[in-house]
Amino acid sequence: MARRKPGPRKSGAGASGNAGQHGSGELRIIGGDWRSRKLRFPNAGGVRPSPARIRETLFNWLSYHLAGSDCLDLFSGSGALGLEALSRGAAQVTLVDHTPALAQALRENLRLLKSEKGTVICQDIERFLSHRQQAPFDIIFMDPPFRQGWLDKLFPLLESEHWVKPRGWIYVEHESELRTLPAPASWELHRQKTAGQVTYNLYRVKAEPEEEQTYSTHVRSP
Repeated sequence: MARRKPGPRKSGAGASGNAGQHGSGELRIIGGDWRSRKLRFPNAGGVRPSPARIRETLFNWLSYHLAGSDCLDLFSGSGALGLEALSRGAAQVTLVDHTPALAQALRENLRLLKSEKGTVICQDIERFLSHRQQAPFDIIFMDPPFRQGWLDKLFPLLESEHWVKPRGWIYVEHESELRTLPAPASWELHRQKTAGQVTYNLYRVKAEPEEEQTYSTHVRSP
């Protein structure tokens, strides 16, 4: 996942990706089967990968939930989060970005990695989320362009269209000056940190009442 936002780029981003002389950037996968693999992506629209230190924290948070999971990476950009998830054991990742050049680069990088576990969709994110035509996901990564009101538009769609399974996870990056997020009542904030201009959050969807009862009974059983 990568960021498109107006204004100055945040300090430290260059540690994870930098624009090359030929209009491209570089992504380094930091963990899992593809650790240290370097991938190229077009420098389209100011896209840059989430910094390595943020990715490391995120995947530490998800370390017990990632293996075998079905993930959705919205605003994929360079694929920093979706490809990292695949490297660390996700069963399947759907990567969605509206920029054709970035979508094509994602497909090429999946071929380079010899992975058939990633599906790339080139479509407007709001249109994609408006009509769910597939099973809900275990984990959703979302790093939208900053200061454009995307979370106000997309959070209600994620909830109304039931994009996340009960007890599933939603990861969100946003500008640090945004103090309050319009998170649905069914989401519980599990973790939150700020690094410079970026605040990153991990939410968990509450279980349905009958599922919560089953879960509680299972936990109490000897």
